[in-house]
Amino acid sequence: MVRMPQLAVAKAYLSVEGAMQKLLVGLAVFLSCIVASQNAMAASNIGLRSIGGDVGFVDPEGVDGTVGFGAFANLGNISRDIRLAPRVDYWSKSYSFAGAETSVHDISIGTRGEYMFHVSSRKFQPYAGAGLGLHFLGAKVTVPGFMDVSDSRTKLGLDMGGGFITPLSPKTDLLVDLWYGVVQDFNQVSLKVGLSFDLQNGAESRAPSRPAVKHRPRRS
Repeated sequence: MVRMPQLAVAKAYLSVEGAMQKLLVGLAVFLSCIVASQNAMAASNIGLRSIGGDVGFVDPEGVDGTVGFGAFANLGNISRDIRLAPRVDYWSKSYSFAGAETSVHDISIGTRGEYMFHVSSRKFQPYAGAGLGLHFLGAKVTVPGFMDVSDSRTKLGLDMGGGFITPLSPKTDLLVDLWYGVVQDFNQVSLKVGLSFDLQNGAESRAPSRPAVKHRPRRS
């Protein structure tokens, strides 16, 4: 639980460390160059393949666990086995203490590169990846009859994680994933379940299953 004074706690959540921001900005520039070069090589594979949404448990640093929601898309492959997946996520948490109200929220917009492992069956498709995103963090403290203070920050975050996909129908997939987000003062773990709906040519962006090995008959 958040303790008084509420304003001090909210400010602590949103403190700035320049070194961390510079490191993440440098990483963003580096990864952007890689994506740009890959995109130039495989531009014909980029396009809206599927869209979906998910919901699950989010555990931010310094805040009690809460429910998070997300929306995502599959933009196709930037290389043979890596697909591009932009997404938007949201979570919020509110507290009450001695008549005071404190709320914290995070709206993030980012893109992940997801490596689709080669498997022998399309019924279970594991993947792992990483990505970058902007987190629009906000905090508000309300003490009735005394003060109403709010603050906001925009921070760069690094996502790392993975999950698996299993088809429910020819055009619908079930996704389960676990991600860890590195965000200054707000590192967060999320475990979500979602549904993805294929659009035209959506199945083309899935990693091909590894072909079965054909055994040659022994010669007598």
